[in-house]
Amino acid sequence: MTDTRTGFYSDPDETPPLVQAVPLGLQHVLAMFASNVTPSIIVAGAAGLAFGGPEQVYLIQMAMLFAGVATLLQTIGLGPVGARLPIMQGTSFAFVGVLAGVAATQGLGVALSACIIGGCVHFVLGAFIKHLRWLFPPLVTGLVILAIGLYLIPVAIKYAAGGAAKFQMEAESFGSLMHWSVALSVVIVALILKFFTNGTLSNAAILVGLIVGYLLALVLGMVNFAPVANASWITSITPLPYGFEFSLGAVIAVTLVSIVSAIETVGDASATTKAGASREATDAEISGATYADGLGTAIAGVFGGLPNTSFSQNVGIVGMTGIMSRHVVTIGALVLILCGLLPKIGAVIASMPLPVLGGGVIVMFGMVAAAGLNVLSEVEMNRRNMVIIAVSLAAGLGLNLVPTAVQYLPGVVNTLATSAVAPTALVAIILNLALPDEI
Repeated sequence: MTDTRTGFYSDPDETPPLVQAVPLGLQHVLAMFASNVTPSIIVAGAAGLAFGGPEQVYLIQMAMLFAGVATLLQTIGLGPVGARLPIMQGTSFAFVGVLAGVAATQGLGVALSACIIGGCVHFVLGAFIKHLRWLFPPLVTGLVILAIGLYLIPVAIKYAAGGAAKFQMEAESFGSLMHWSVALSVVIVALILKFFTNGTLSNAAILVGLIVGYLLALVLGMVNFAPVANASWITSITPLPYGFEFSLGAVIAVTLVSIVSAIETVGDASATTKAGASREATDAEISGATYADGLGTAIAGVFGGLPNTSFSQNVGIVGMTGIMSRHVVTIGALVLILCGLLPKIGAVIASMPLPVLGGGVIVMFGMVAAAGLNVLSEVEMNRRNMVIIAVSLAAGLGLNLVPTAVQYLPGVVNTLATSAVAPTALVAIILNLALPDEI
């Protein structure tokens, strides 16, 4: 119902007038746009796809298109699927480490096939997610999110310096003042807008920073518009663009991250109802949100999209505006679908020089790590919990940084052991169950 004292819409089924609803929907898109397309760019690069090439453009389009589709599953729903809350879906950073590693070593066919299977498992989790929450207290989820951020930060630095692949890092231009000037312009603009403005401009700070960095790179002659000119106006969607290739190690790794992603979605659903309606999320809403996560991920994987999850930054918009209408977010979903169907938009994004993207992901990946720390701030820092944090991070990040330390492990186990996220999560869960509470 509408709060007559504030004008806020606390009922998900209500819709503000279009003059309010459309700008609010666009605000939701602006807040998540950069974060949504970045994982596809990174995984495409890890797979060896040409930067700015048609295959990378296609993956970017699928990121936009199926983020919109997954959001519609959340806001409109389909039977038990969907929380029917204003939850914005987008491509998940949580999977980047695992999928980049799989794409680099086994190819995109294996990575996307693992996404399809992982999405199906994620969907099934919706039936009993409430019974698994005890395995993932803030200590475990915070550690996993922190590990994801710490794993990704070196990737951000490589992009900002001008490259990611080995040959690019060996080039004379790698780490040049020009590259860092462009990257830092993105960081500085994003920080200024985030902390010295408010409303839409503040929520879209990273996106505006990327635009400023892009324009600077254009002035410096770093942008190649040839892919934009060659891109068509309407996309053709291809099922299984890289075939279907099963790898047990990849499936296990993606499934483990899917469980963590599901727990995150539970948190986002709860945070949304608290922020917009001052109530707890119902079991049906939590299950529906998880079903939508999994189904959206599986469908995206079929067409070349990466796993989807709820976006926490959009929960902040609900809290800031006080507008709980799910139809506002539906408008944002339709905008994303439109963008996904226009290859010209994907080509413009793909033409973004690496240092521009690097400046953006320095902030984004740092925020992922900071989000993990924020979750851990709820945990009492006694000796038991500090030991769990220390051993879990040492195992997860250590094996990822020195993969030859486990080079003789069989393929499936080796993939999991060096993925950073999987060993961190596994060690944290085991130690949290095994170690006694301090008296």
